[in-house]
Amino acid sequence: MPDDHDYYELLGLKRDASPEEVRRAYHLAARRLHPDVNRSPGDTELFLGIQRAYEVLSDPRLRENYDADLPSRDEKKPLLTINPLFSRGWIARIDEPQLVYVLLEIFPCEQDSNLQRPPLNLCLVIDRSTSMQGARMDTVKASAIELVRQLNPEDTLSVVTFSDRAEIMVPAGRRIDRTTIETLIQMIQTGGGTELYHGLEAGFQEALVNYNVHSINHIILLTDGRTYGDEADCERVSWQAARKGISISCLGIGEEWNDAFLDQLAARTGGSCHYVSKPSDIQGYLKEKFFNLGRVYAERTTMSFTSTPGVELRYAFRLAPEAGPLFTRSPIHLGNLFLGNNLSIVLEFKIPPVPATVNEVVLAEGVISCQIPSQSEGLTEIKLSLSRPVENNPDLRPAPAALLQALSRLTLYRMQERAELELMEGRVENAQRHLQYLATHLFTQGEVQLARATLLEAENLERGHALSEIGRKNIKFGTRALLLPTPEAPQDRDPPQ
Repeated sequence: MPDDHDYYELLGLKRDASPEEVRRAYHLAARRLHPDVNRSPGDTELFLGIQRAYEVLSDPRLRENYDADLPSRDEKKPLLTINPLFSRGWIARIDEPQLVYVLLEIFPCEQDSNLQRPPLNLCLVIDRSTSMQGARMDTVKASAIELVRQLNPEDTLSVVTFSDRAEIMVPAGRRIDRTTIETLIQMIQTGGGTELYHGLEAGFQEALVNYNVHSINHIILLTDGRTYGDEADCERVSWQAARKGISISCLGIGEEWNDAFLDQLAARTGGSCHYVSKPSDIQGYLKEKFFNLGRVYAERTTMSFTSTPGVELRYAFRLAPEAGPLFTRSPIHLGNLFLGNNLSIVLEFKIPPVPATVNEVVLAEGVISCQIPSQSEGLTEIKLSLSRPVENNPDLRPAPAALLQALSRLTLYRMQERAELELMEGRVENAQRHLQYLATHLFTQGEVQLARATLLEAENLERGHALSEIGRKNIKFGTRALLLPTPEAPQDRDPPQ
């Protein structure tokens, strides 16, 4: 760590930070970068640097001497802006638990809106099990070839196929001309069962070959089947990818794949999970995914935080740019931030009864960090402070309109979540009732086809049957799709000459 490194920048502080702010920033960074929990290249050196920064800035005499030697400079303009909206202006001092909702919006600053997109480091992991034969595999091949034709010269692509073993069709280690890649993709043959771990592990290793913090590092997994017995290994790979900053997006084809499991795999890395019911939709998914990756402004966007003891983050959901559930323990991988789009997150906190001695409740305090590939510097960190004062009387003011609108958009999706939870816990009548409520709201909003599908599944429960897989997925991903803003139409790019 160079001796001239700015200790304030290391801890994400302004130069007038208070001693308490210095202490909090150090403890948060130390927990995140300690070698016992983080072994990424360079992080041990960074950990030693923040230790030295804390030693200096926490000692008034050393800090005074350090400040005297610092060159004067203008504060850098932030690369990101964070805008939190709270459902309450304050927390009431009552003897009951309370819920507080936060809409957290993160967006790029205007001066960076015209940046050229960074190169892609993309790996396609394709299920080639027997169930993929026919139209599914034919469409996957054609879609993958179309994607290859859209790549820029500086992009890198690898292709892994898997069934009960993995095969690297297009290796990441060397550049191969487009004609050869297309030929290799056409050679993919189906056969065997679905063992997801083999494909995911091979895809992760291929993504590591060309990994670069100034590239968009992403894995796209396409599958139509369930994996059995290797779920824990798949989870381990997804955590490794998350720590490295490689996001994973999943595409489930048809009705047999395990959507809950793939949702979790994607959520760990800040990726997204999508569902297509028919092969003809595969090309549209890959086209849109490629278009979105071309608009990435920041990746590895992560929320690292601590809370007042007893405060629980019960629910986290990304509304935009790609709707999907998030994990609730720190650090939370929030996903990519696109140019022209806010990264919008809804957080639900449960607050325990507030003692008389407490005057402020810290919901989440820490940093939002990300890698901006177009910048030469390392991780960008913005201080995060979500807290509410405590008052003796309830806050009767209405929540901000933008937050209410976000919660309203999320209501339909959470209705289907509650119906599934009730069904899993054996409360069939409650599940049926939630589906009926959901259908009513869908009819009100003009979503007639989805409403009828929901009523049909409610009738299945009433007749003593389980939810059909295709019906359940249609409801889950149909209500999730309602959360998305109207997408900007992807435009075909001419292949580089």
